[in-house]
Amino acid sequence: MKRVVYIAVCLLAMGGAYALPMPDNFLPQRVETTVNAPAAQGAEGRIIFTAGSNDATFNVYSITGQLVKVVRVSADQRVSVDFPKGFYIVKCSNQWSRKVIVR
Repeated sequence: MKRVVYIAVCLLAMGGAYALPMPDNFLPQRVETTVNAPAAQGAEGRIIFTAGSNDATFNVYSITGQLVKVVRVSADQRVSVDFPKGFYIVKCSNQWSRKVIVR
């Protein structure tokens, strides 16, 4: 019972902190998303690659680290490539790498 009361008091205390008025000059920080950045997204039986504003090269690796395919996409283009179901690691031109799931 003490634990439930303690959790309730903590939640109320946290809720009260969020109810404080913000100063007039307070501007919340926004996280900018880059619309023209390269991207890779898993879908039903395929991976969709988007180049963004520049040409992009995507290296697709199996979950064991074996290079499966290299996909080159021209600027402002979108390419869909069929893959078997599974987990893949997609690396984009030494910029980023992501886990992609093909269902």
